[in-house]
Amino acid sequence: MKHATFDFDATAAAFAGAQTYLPALDLSLIDSTQQDAVHALLSPGKRNAFFMNAHCCNMMHRDRAYRTAVQAADVLLPDGIGVALAARMTGQRLAGNLNGTDLIPALLAQAAKMGKSVYLFGGTPGTADAAAANLTKRIPNLRIAGTRDGFAGAQDTQAVITDINASGADIVLVALGVPMQEIWIHRHGYKLDAQLVTGVGAALDFLAGNVSRAPLWVRRARSEWVWRLAQEPRRLARRYLAGNPAFLARAGVAALRKGAGAGIMRRALDITVAGFACVALAPVLALTALAIKADSRGPVLFKQTRIGLNGKPFTLYKFRSMTQDAESCRAALLASSDRDGICFKSKSDPRITRVGKVIRRLSIDELPQILNVLRGDMAIVGPRPALPDEVAAYPARAMGRLSVKQGITGLWQVSGRADIAFDEMIDMDLAYARTRTIMLDLTLIARTFGAVLSGRGAH
Repeated sequence: MKHATFDFDATAAAFAGAQTYLPALDLSLIDSTQQDAVHALLSPGKRNAFFMNAHCCNMMHRDRAYRTAVQAADVLLPDGIGVALAARMTGQRLAGNLNGTDLIPALLAQAAKMGKSVYLFGGTPGTADAAAANLTKRIPNLRIAGTRDGFAGAQDTQAVITDINASGADIVLVALGVPMQEIWIHRHGYKLDAQLVTGVGAALDFLAGNVSRAPLWVRRARSEWVWRLAQEPRRLARRYLAGNPAFLARAGVAALRKGAGAGIMRRALDITVAGFACVALAPVLALTALAIKADSRGPVLFKQTRIGLNGKPFTLYKFRSMTQDAESCRAALLASSDRDGICFKSKSDPRITRVGKVIRRLSIDELPQILNVLRGDMAIVGPRPALPDEVAAYPARAMGRLSVKQGITGLWQVSGRADIAFDEMIDMDLAYARTRTIMLDLTLIARTFGAVLSGRGAH
């Protein structure tokens, strides 16, 4: 139950029209730009605000006290790509990623202009003080009302409340970590006089510069995600290799239960597979990028316009496997195609680099299309996206392959790829478009591994 001392009418007015319900998460989140969110959070009234990312959503299913705190919160802010992807499962697009790393400094900068003060509560002894010192250097006229650590300084709850109220702080940042900070705010925040109380996780550690154990290049990077990766690799591995796929799968099931349909289930499958692949294949992606750079001049990624669902063009990403002038040389090579029909393929294509031959043979050049899947341009399973000039030359029946989202793998890819003639490829794609099911997609994903290992038709 919400505490009556919070100003719910003022909060509702401040965020009028800026909240959206996400069926995949069963939560109402703020849907606004960072600038609008800052102004709304600092508008007159008393409120608490929690950041919600994939980890937080997973935690809600494990911790009843935390779930109660989240459900009672005045404001929930979408934090991270996981929440954005969960929104897209039901065709929704959030206006902004309101993560604490970016929003808190912006909020404090605006607070300083308005003459508001902030109290920092949490972290190891000395962390809040160091964060306060750095903030006053970075943000002119920011008033620090007080600081208190989250260890010995947090033992006496009444003393904490008394100290915060005596400071006259307008804003309280609580950095006790999820879920402790949200539970603390839910149980005690209504006793505070501050207008805004929010949980900020490890933000004080980042602001304080607690990166002494990280390598020099990490300290120089001054990036929170780099610092977290250096400080907590095991916890991060558990979260991203297990936590995020579990979150996306759970979100997909929730969306389906809300009546989103098979299309949402398929999108959930796409996001889950692509999200897991991004993390699991990170070393391969990094090594491939270095090899391409060392082998030939030009960018690591190759970008090309392809035609997607319903004929809509989009930018496709691949690892560059050809020379930098490959596009300008294509027309002169069309006559040497090994493949009948419209689509050009040549085993002896002189434009392919040494590294390019290897990554094509192993299909590594296609891996950046994971980004296209996450963006919603492509699916994991579907017909391969064609070039605009190829689509322009399609016979009428071939246009049916554009009735479904184009994919990284599919019937054609697992059946021989470039060894398959154009007309046969069209037959396969049309058959897939007519009969596709989630089970068929899972089968084709499984068969893709065998196709990649065999290398049949890959050139």
